[in-house]
Amino acid sequence: MKQVAKFMKVSSFQFEKDLKNTNPEKENGYEQIILPQRATKGSAGYDFFIPFDLELKSGETAIIPTGIRVQIDEGYFLALYPKSGLGFKFRLRLENTVGIIDSDYFYSDNEGHIMVKMTNCGDKTLTLNKGKAFTQGIFTEFFITYDDVTDGVRNGGFGSTGK
Repeated sequence: MKQVAKFMKVSSFQFEKDLKNTNPEKENGYEQIILPQRATKGSAGYDFFIPFDLELKSGETAIIPTGIRVQIDEGYFLALYPKSGLGFKFRLRLENTVGIIDSDYFYSDNEGHIMVKMTNCGDKTLTLNKGKAFTQGIFTEFFITYDDVTDGVRNGGFGSTGK
């Protein structure tokens, strides 16, 4: 298998800042953040683990700061999907359907902090306990056109390239 990336934690300062902005009632669990990992040798996806307990009622949405950033080789990106069991059994969905983490996101002004926005589309309350795998990331190669002339440089986080 070709190795194209390395997961690491964002700084405790960045995690605390993003946690307060998205989930101010949650305690900082920085020390318990688990780096993403594959469950089996045949798994394509790296499981991301929720860093705090979360209860999502039917129709509720939450932004989950993972505490994770990833350094990715040029020519690859990380695609984020809900864990299939949570999507299938409980209708847990990513708000943007698939999260795309570009290789240059690592250098953004939020340290490349991967945050996941999820909605409970089911009819039951869903409880995610700290340390539970809730989303998965798959590294994917991408290609460009022969006439590509892009020279823009990322300087921000979510949606910054469209400003």
